[in-house]
Amino acid sequence: MYAIVDIAGQQFKVEAGNEIFVQRLAQAKDSNVEFDKVLLLDNEGKVKVGTPYVKGAVVKATVLDDDAKADKVLVFKKIRRKGFQKLNGHRQKLSKIKINEIA
Repeated sequence: MYAIVDIAGQQFKVEAGNEIFVQRLAQAKDSNVEFDKVLLLDNEGKVKVGTPYVKGAVVKATVLDDDAKADKVLVFKKIRRKGFQKLNGHRQKLSKIKINEIA
């Protein structure tokens, strides 16, 4: 059984027991979260597609880490023949959640 869920503006394919990284959530570590924006629900071949969301479907999860960081992204700028070089780095903060059940 899997579902496609809208979490913080992004769509994720989730199953019970999965651990995924999502955009930073407001909940603290070890708190429970429910996502009701379920776009698609598949239960052993029986597919329900929402218009836009499946009514009554909820994905329950637990926040494992609320301050994880993504890989560093380097931004390098250069203007040739002018001697201008600039290197910036950025690490996005993420939340790690574990999917408990799809109801």
